[in-house]
Amino acid sequence: MKHTSYILLLLLLPFLGFSQEFSISGQIYDGHNKPVSFVNVLVLTEQESAVVHGTSTDDNGYFNIESLNEGDYIVKFSFIGYKEVIKPVELHKDFVFETIILEEDIASLDEVSIIAKRPTLKKEADRLVFNIENTALTEGNMLQALKSTPGVLVINNSITVKNSSPTVYINNRKVNLSSDELTQLLEGASASSIKSIEVITNPSAKYDAESGVVLSIVMSKNIILGYRGNVFTNYTQGVFPIYNVGTSHFFKNKKLNLNLNYNYTKSKRNRDGDDVVNYLDGSNQVEQAWRSLTNRNTWTKTHNLNLNFDYFIDDNNTLSLSSNALYIPYFKYKISNNTTIRDNDLDFLSRFTTDNLSSDDKYNIGFDLDFVHQFKKGVLSFNSHFTTYDYKRFQGVTSDFYDVNDDYSSSSAFNTRANQDTKIFTSKVDYSFPINQTSNFETGLKFSNIKTKSDITQSDVDISTGNETIDALNSDAFNYDEDVFSGYANYSSNTDAFSLSLGLRIEQTNIEGLSLSTNQTSKQDYLEWFPNASVQHNISDAFNLYVNYKRSIARPSYIDLNPFRFFLNDNYVVVGNPNLKPTFLDHIVLGTTLFEKFTVEAYYQNYKGSISEIPRQNNDTNVIEYISVNFDKTVEFGFDFSTSFDISERWNVYFVTSFYNIEEETNFGNGFVTQDQWSNYSVFTNDFTLLKDKTLNVYLDLTWLGKNLQGLQTVEDRLYSNLTISKSILKKKGMLSLTVSDLFNMQDFEVDTRYANQFSSNNVDLDNRFIKLGFRYKFGNTKLQTNERTKELEERDRLEKVSN
Repeated sequence: MKHTSYILLLLLLPFLGFSQEFSISGQIYDGHNKPVSFVNVLVLTEQESAVVHGTSTDDNGYFNIESLNEGDYIVKFSFIGYKEVIKPVELHKDFVFETIILEEDIASLDEVSIIAKRPTLKKEADRLVFNIENTALTEGNMLQALKSTPGVLVINNSITVKNSSPTVYINNRKVNLSSDELTQLLEGASASSIKSIEVITNPSAKYDAESGVVLSIVMSKNIILGYRGNVFTNYTQGVFPIYNVGTSHFFKNKKLNLNLNYNYTKSKRNRDGDDVVNYLDGSNQVEQAWRSLTNRNTWTKTHNLNLNFDYFIDDNNTLSLSSNALYIPYFKYKISNNTTIRDNDLDFLSRFTTDNLSSDDKYNIGFDLDFVHQFKKGVLSFNSHFTTYDYKRFQGVTSDFYDVNDDYSSSSAFNTRANQDTKIFTSKVDYSFPINQTSNFETGLKFSNIKTKSDITQSDVDISTGNETIDALNSDAFNYDEDVFSGYANYSSNTDAFSLSLGLRIEQTNIEGLSLSTNQTSKQDYLEWFPNASVQHNISDAFNLYVNYKRSIARPSYIDLNPFRFFLNDNYVVVGNPNLKPTFLDHIVLGTTLFEKFTVEAYYQNYKGSISEIPRQNNDTNVIEYISVNFDKTVEFGFDFSTSFDISERWNVYFVTSFYNIEEETNFGNGFVTQDQWSNYSVFTNDFTLLKDKTLNVYLDLTWLGKNLQGLQTVEDRLYSNLTISKSILKKKGMLSLTVSDLFNMQDFEVDTRYANQFSSNNVDLDNRFIKLGFRYKFGNTKLQTNERTKELEERDRLEKVSN
């Protein structure tokens, strides 16, 4: 009998080999038409006695289970925070589920205990993912979380990623503010719902062509209904105090999401400068040395409001309205300057003092309307945006002049009135389609229109009578009109062995600027292609290789194109340049990751027409102009090394170092000027978790910026240091924090300009050494995860006030 059984089995094997196999697939969404990733999908026998197969959904909520025999099965779908879904399947052919919707399970969430953990770092081919969900870093504000992100540097309200200004997105929506406004928004927004911060060094074609580097703040999903809110306040003591207070509120039911954030800041900031301009003779020898000691104080009162409202029409359609409003009713800017003039033997010749007092009034309001339709496979979304921006500045400047004996000789005064009114409208449509479990296709179209009207009137003031006479030479009006038409397509695929992303974006740009006083018109009309590619090969679990390429653009700001001459005093002036062209960047990266802990990269960046604001001294008139120009050549290349690991259960470190070379070259009409400089950029961060209940966190960050080249200017070494201590209190509903900045007093820097007939230097002493105390208290349903978003619009990043 035993031998007979073997023979029968051998005879049946060929027939078993030809038995047909089928698959079960589908896509899973939550109650708000959002794909749910990492859902557990189990295929069981009809009696649920044994598991036949299982998988989990991908980032698009898609799953596919193959190699199933014909028969009756039970399929279970489960994910924390949602009710389990059970579906019977009679399988006699490939079976595709209709859209599966998971419902929230409030009762089960009440039993979930969230345990604090430390941040984790993951390096992918095109990005660095810094996961901070349920860590102490989420107890502060968004700006603090960004400052703690490896590779991100915040200097004087300017966010940079290795010498470049990134574009900031929140939940795939761009933050549409200038650099100062952006830092104010992030400082007032809670980080409690941040899941991760992604430093995307090779953004796909879906992102605007100006997005050379993207900082993407990914928020945790909303998982339960209810209300949540918090209030916070911060006190910062530097040279002067800064006060900040704010609140955020979030409400959600099955049909509505409502998120409201408001913060108010009252500040006074200090800045000191020690500048020297060596004016040269025809032989480029020093003829006169002008040394200016400058103190700048800025007073501001700022209101910032952010509103997001979602209405879920049905399971497949969502309508959203968003608004960002920034209102600055009080902005005062005072410059006190004492300039001493000496000859080449350093003998005193004369001096003058200048008092410059400016007052501003500004508001910036943006509105977004979105509609999203969810197909069985794929998402179609529409967005329209409108921004209105109004800015006014009055400036009064008075100078006193003293002779060779340091006796008063004369005075001069002038007033300046500047206005800017900008309107922005954009409309776009995007379509995303998951081809299968491992690949996705995206495409879209966008149109944007920007109109801005600005004017400046400068008047000479009679000191004795106060009468004003318009200075026609330094008064003007400027109209700017820009249209951009764009379209893109992007394909991505991810398997265990390979990751691939290929994209192409096309943008047609039409620009016209008109100076009314001179009737000078500047036009730009160009069609450009922006390809990108990212390929990663996972050779093993411990070793991969990747290569990235991207072409991007940086358009000049409206202020840079404006031909106005804005005087800070009689000898220092900021000048616009209507002849500026856009910058095009080609960026290539070759890298490898070892054991998921060590990353080594080599990169090359070639800028065509790089835009830099540089000082240009006129040795005949003794006037120094700050003007933006296009360089003929800018090339940067270098090597990066980074690692992150746990020294112990409560101590994590991150280290990165980069050695790079920058070469700049341009022609000012007297032959080419070429400079190059090797430099080092290094970051060393430590994250400590203390106390038995892990409610005390210490974060120490050290960043070294070696001597480097920026716009034909040499910037000397700097060391940035920040220490943050945070403690949970009041049953973890409250958070106390203490931040100390610039521990070693090495963040101030010196800038030197030395080429051809240019010879100047300036020492900058910023108000960046401070102590900051903060308190935040959460109330309502504190387990609720928010859905804060800020809308996408590249053009608002170029809304800048007149340069200081």
